[in-house]
This record gives sequence, structure tokens and C-alpha cells, in this order.
Amino acid sequence: MSIKTLTKKQFITDFKEKLYEEKLVTLEEAVPAELFTILAKVIRKYYTNEWSKRNEEITSKQQKVAYYFSMEFLPGRMLETNLLNLGILDLVKEAFTDLGLDFEAVKTAEYDMALGNGGLGRLAAAFMDSLATTGYLGFGNGLRYKYGLFKQRIVDGYQVELADSWFGSNGNVWEVKKERHTVDIKLFGQVYLKKDDAGRLKPVYENAQILHAVPYDVPQIGYQNQVINNLRLWDVEIPAEYELNYPTLTERRRIQDITAVLYPDDSNYEGQQLRLIQEYFMTSAGLQTIIKSYLKQGLPLERIHEKVAVHINDTHPAVAPAEFMRLLIDDYGLDWDTAWSTTVKTMSYTNHTILSEALEKWDIDLFKTTIPRVFQIIVEIDNRFVFEMAEKEVPHHIIEKTRIIKGHHVHMANLAIIGGYSVNGVAKLHTELLKADTLKDFYQLYPEKFNNKTNGIVQRRWTQIAAPELSKVIDETIGQGWRQDIHELRKLNAYLDDSQVLAEFYQVKQVAKAKLAAYIKETTGIEVSTEAIFDVQVKRLHAYKRQLLNLLHIIKLYWDLKDNPDKDMVPRVFIFGAKAAPGYHFAKSVIKLINEVANLVNYDETLQGKLKVVFLENYNVSLAELIIPAADVSEQISLASKEASGTSNMKFMMTGAITLATLDGANIEIKEEVGDDNIVIFGMDKDEVYRHYEAHDYYSRSLYENNPILTRVLDTFINGSLPGAVREGADIFEALVTHNDEYFLLADFMSYIEAQEQIDQLYRDQEKWSRMSLANIANSDKFTSDDTITEYAKDIWHLEK
Repeated sequence: MSIKTLTKKQFITDFKEKLYEEKLVTLEEAVPAELFTILAKVIRKYYTNEWSKRNEEITSKQQKVAYYFSMEFLPGRMLETNLLNLGILDLVKEAFTDLGLDFEAVKTAEYDMALGNGGLGRLAAAFMDSLATTGYLGFGNGLRYKYGLFKQRIVDGYQVELADSWFGSNGNVWEVKKERHTVDIKLFGQVYLKKDDAGRLKPVYENAQILHAVPYDVPQIGYQNQVINNLRLWDVEIPAEYELNYPTLTERRRIQDITAVLYPDDSNYEGQQLRLIQEYFMTSAGLQTIIKSYLKQGLPLERIHEKVAVHINDTHPAVAPAEFMRLLIDDYGLDWDTAWSTTVKTMSYTNHTILSEALEKWDIDLFKTTIPRVFQIIVEIDNRFVFEMAEKEVPHHIIEKTRIIKGHHVHMANLAIIGGYSVNGVAKLHTELLKADTLKDFYQLYPEKFNNKTNGIVQRRWTQIAAPELSKVIDETIGQGWRQDIHELRKLNAYLDDSQVLAEFYQVKQVAKAKLAAYIKETTGIEVSTEAIFDVQVKRLHAYKRQLLNLLHIIKLYWDLKDNPDKDMVPRVFIFGAKAAPGYHFAKSVIKLINEVANLVNYDETLQGKLKVVFLENYNVSLAELIIPAADVSEQISLASKEASGTSNMKFMMTGAITLATLDGANIEIKEEVGDDNIVIFGMDKDEVYRHYEAHDYYSRSLYENNPILTRVLDTFINGSLPGAVREGADIFEALVTHNDEYFLLADFMSYIEAQEQIDQLYRDQEKWSRMSLANIANSDKFTSDDTITEYAKDIWHLEK
């Protein structure tokens, strides 16, 4: 049946029939998990025909397709998004009300689809949504992890990592297994070249390990446009003919580990090799399928770039150019020059970091052992690159810095840049820094390859789903046109001086804060007042994101209140959510310290409730949907020049938080949109940071010794004030004072304190604060991923709708 003609009556009939057919229970007997599974299966029936048609169009219409390769996709729960995009969310909610069912309970019975870590994976999921919504043919390619990154628990203030079995007992109800598209992946062994009967060199594999890559497809539904794209996730299976090679459970588990966990611990050789296998497994499987799909059109393989664009999201899939070459040459017989020309015209790459140490590289011996034929291809690419650059009289030192194999490592970013036609950063500042610093030598060689594509967010998720009350007030103020065209939010600028409208938006924020306060009470036992400023920093825990700077300010406020309990300040609730990588000692120490400071302040009655600190465990997409609409202040305080873009800053902006920020990443572009009066900026800019680097003149101990406020705050870590974190406090003190404060927290501290005091003063004027908040909402349309993906489609992939 057509989704357009679906009625509530028909849905209720379909739902009841499916429940009885699958579970043999009545509505009254069914539990939320059962109801969720049945609801998802009913929805699948509604969209399957459109999904099937979309896949058939690739061959029949010969349209160009973009394939987005990413190690992470982080969509979170899919139910509400799918219902919204199909246009039946309200219908289903009304039907559930008629049936006496709790839609919220059913919604929360779905596990977060935990195929990612943070911003990188959330961006990839946003791009999948936006590709379908904008009508472009763009498919995702990744791994079907059995477990997410990890489930975080806080025990005695410490992060504890548990397996995140997001599959639950029913698996992923949205996916469809496509066994007929299974491909083989070759690993290990020895490879040598031998002439065939036609005199061509062909690879001969000895003792190779052959595994099956089995695809599972997950629909990506466009917003109320009947377009459904595909996210293909690969799982590993042992081929039946090789099962005897893995007689023990341990040996079989070693294979299953390939798709078990996102980012396995790579602190040892085995972990590093597993990560490399994961990356190659996903990339090879995807490329093999792409070529097979393209050849069904009857077109010559050397023109595949006219119908296919392969996008490398960060360096994890950067083996793609070499693997594509292997397939074109070894499996399909193209000569080197033709294959290379085709490869370079097919591949594009997004860089997500300014930190050169974060650009992935692999030990040569590990790489050669694990994927020997690909290594041979890379050696040849590298040799030809060096020869070509030397012929062009490129200075030797630049050739050495840009070649792929150097320093006994294979440099994956270099392979992605040399082997493709486009390199983009993800914010204006980020792209400029890539050209001027991190990838400066490549920019000199290939200036035409570089471009910027500022990140974006799926506005539907963060307004219509996460903030329905906010969405309703926007509807009442400017109509519903913004739901289809987010740029209509600009109409809200006409109401910045309307006291009644400002009061309505202020009240909506209070409702969101009340929801979050209830969750905080339920999960932590801490009571917080919605009259306080909700000051929020939620993101991956990393030194450069400077959660620690936030904590230093909290400690400063604590001592201020201990000195003067009657201090005139607006009550403040500081809310954190963050996961630290399991092997990242510094980040885990910061989590412990945040929780110890929380223990120090939350139960001290002398503070009169003016200061509370909350760390919400297991931060994920679903928790973000609760936290972000409730935030008054959005903490975006990374050291200038270190954050590539950020996307949480955009989500907070769109739901009315005021951004407290350094001039880093997309904060600069947020400032351009809202104006200086509607954002609070502090700290050094990137030029000042770079001047310190060049002059080598930063001395954090001097700041500590000569600033009494800093002295008192930092001494808190080592003077017994935090008895539950003596070791962690000492470690952090040493990092900031003895080891010279790598991310310049102490240099920015006083500027940050002044900015926080400005926040306190601004919040006292409810109408002025509401005006700032509404200005942020009204001018947030620039950061829709629909526009970002349209730029990718037009400028990089050259797609047609």
C-alpha cells in the first residue's frame, strides 16, 4: 500500500495483526520491547517497495552514485526518525493513544544504533539522512559492529567500560541481509607475480586467509519525499569450505572480532592489526560491490568515475585508492596507467583533523604481513609519485614529506590525497589551517584539489524530534514552512523585539530544562533547579576540547562561595557528558576529577544550592536529544586551531543555547551568523596560539605562581581538597604546571573567567537573554546538513537529483 493513503484505522489493523502473527499476544500482554519490534516491522512493510525501486534505479537510469565510506555511522535510535521522514509520526502517536499504549516507552525500548563514537559518526549518519532528503543517490558503506564503542558506567567516579550490546535480543530490526552480494576478502599469505598465457603479470596468492564479507542493508529514508537510499554494513563469516581451518572456539572468535567492536584497543600489535583488518575488510568489500553493480550497466570500466564517486571519510578507509587499483588491475585486467587515471577521478577525501599526529599511519611490516598485495600496489604508487614529482623538479624535501611510504610507515592521508581528486576540510578555519600548516606541502602540489565543506546537522532530529515543544512554538510564530525549508527560520528575526514571543520561547526552554532535571534526579539523585543556568559541555573527552578548563572555573566558583556564601551569582548547574577512550589515561583522570568535584560541591549546604555539577554517564545520541534542548550555555572551548569543526555547537545553537566559545572550528561561522552580541567569545585566536608555538615562550608555571586565583584553583588538585582523587589530581597538576600545559588552559583561564561572568550578568535580564537565544535559533539554518550535502553533491561528486 502507499504511505500517502495510510489511515489511522488501517495502521491499527496492520499493527494488531502483526502483533498476533509474530508474538501471539494481545496488546494488554505485550511489553514495550515487543511492541517496538512489531511497530518497526509494520513500518518496514510500508517502505519496502520504494526502497526496492530506488536500488533498481541505479542500473536502469544509469545515474551517478556517491558511496560514502566511513568506519563510523551513529544514527542513534531510528524509529522516530523513520516515522517522521515517512510522514506518519503524528498518525502513529495518535493510534497508540487510541490503543492505550505508551509511545514514549515503546520508543525507548529501541537500542541506540551504536556504530560510532562521536562527531565523525554522527556526521556520517546526518549525511545519509540528508542525501535521501535532498534526493541525491548516495549510499553509505561501513561495518556491522556487534557492539558499540562501549557502554560507560561511572563507579566511584571512575569510567568503567562495559560491552555495548546494542543489538539486544532481536538484532537490528531495520536491516536486511543480502547474502547474494557476499564477496571474498583475502588477508595474509604470500603474493608473487607470474605471467599468464597472454604475457600479463598476475598475482599468485599462497596461504592466504579467505573470509566472506556479507552485507546487511539499512534504509535511509528521505524527509517526506519517498526517496530511500541505502546504508550497507558488512559482517564477517567463515566460508564453509574453510571451516576446518578454524577448529577451536578461540580461532573462530578471532575472526568474529573483525566486526565485533568499533576501535579495538590498538596499544599492542594484535590490536593494531585488527584495526587495519577492519578498515581493509570494509573498504575492499564495498569497492568490489560497487564495481560489480556498475558493470551491470554495460559500460566500460575505465569510465566508472562517470557513474561512481567514492568518498573517504577520514583516513580509516584511505586504503581505498590502492585497493581500487588492485581490483582494476588484478581482477579486471586494466593496465596501470588507465587504472590509475580512473582511480584518481573516482576518489575524494574529507580530512577531519588539524592534528598531524592524528593522521593514520601503519607500520610497514604490519601492513605488508596483513595485506601483502595491497602493499605491493602502494609501493608502486609511491615510487611513481616520487618519480613524477622529481620530473617536475619539486624540491626533494617536499617529495620526502609527501610520499606515502616514509619513516618505516605507510601514511594513509598521503595515499588518500595522492590517489584522489578532492580534499576538503570541514570548516573555514580548518580548511585554511590544512592549506597553511598540516597539509601545506600537498596544497603547494595540488591546490586545485582543496576545498571547504563546513559540517552540518540534521535539523529535523534536533528540533522536530528532540524539541517538539520548541517546534510547536516556532510553528505558532512563523508557520510550518520551516519544517520543509529550514531557511524559513530567518523569519524569526522579525520577532526579536516582541516581548510576548520572547516569553514563549523562554518558557519552552524551561520545559526542556524540567525534563532534564527530572532525568538528572532519577539517574543521579541530584536535585537541580530550572531557575539555574544550565551550562553544558557534552562531547568526546579529549585534552584539546578542554573540559578541564571548565572544571577549573567550577573550582574557582566553589572557593568564591566558600569565602562568601552570600556571593551574588545566578545559580549554575554544570552538566557534562563524555566518554574517554579506554586507553586514554589523561581523559579518564579528568572524568574522575569532575566527579570528585561534583561530590565536593553537590552536598555542601553552605553553597546554598548556587552550584551543582552533574556528570551524566554513557553519553549517546538519545541522551543528547534530552540534554541539548535544555541547555542555556553551550561550552565550545577548545584551544583555537585544534577543533576541526564541531557539530554539537550547531545543535545547541539551533535549540536556543548561547555559545560560549573560542574562535575555533565552526564557532567562527556561528559568530558570523548571529553577530558579536549573541555569542560570548574568549581566549586566544589561532594567530596568537601559533605565535606561542613559533616563539617557544609559553611558561605555564609562571602563570601558576604569579596568579593567586590560578594558584588556589590548581592547588585544589594536590592539597587534599579532593581526597578521592589524589593520584589523578597530582597527574593533572603535573600536566598543567610541570609539563607546560599543552593546550594553554592557564593562558586562557582569566579570559574564560571574564566570559563566564558576562554570562552571569546577561542571564539576569530574561528578555535580553531570550532575545539572544531566539537570534541563535533564527540564524542557525546555515548549518543544515541538507545544504552541506548539496555542496558535496554538486562540487565534489557531481551528482544529479
